Amino acid sequence: MPHPCLSCGACCTQFRVAFHWMESDEFSEGGVPAALTERLDAHRLCMRGTYSTPVHCVALDARIGEYSRCTIHSNRPSVCRQVDASWEYGAPSAQCDKARLAHGLAPLTLADWRWRDAADNDDCPDDNGSSPPTPRLPPVAA
Repeated sequence: MPHPCLSCGACCTQFRVAFHWMESDEFSEGGVPAALTERLDAHRLCMRGTYSTPVHCVALDARIGEYSRCTIHSNRPSVCRQVDASWEYGAPSAQCDKARLAHGLAPLTLADWRWRDAADNDDCPDDNGSSPPTPRLPPVAA
């Protein structure tokens, strides 16, 4: 079973994707492609297609609920990296739930992640490489 985001894409059609201009590839190697952005204000850019209605990020290649991929996944803005799918890391995500519901998709549950249980038998948390690594928790003070 693939990562649930690979058959969703709803979040990329619901929210403005705004970020500091320094994340652009004009200023940071490997940054967000500047050609896919527009100026939001003096300090921020946004992904084209996310500052208008209907919202649809220019980097999204998807049929919502069927297939989805970010064409700049490895160079996506920090705000995109911060949106977790519901229950991917053991907690719900209001943004994910809201976006899915807007497209008539049920919110994700813990059951949507059980496919990983059998796959977590090696050093690769996601065998197809499409998931970000699990975030490291801060050390616990003794």
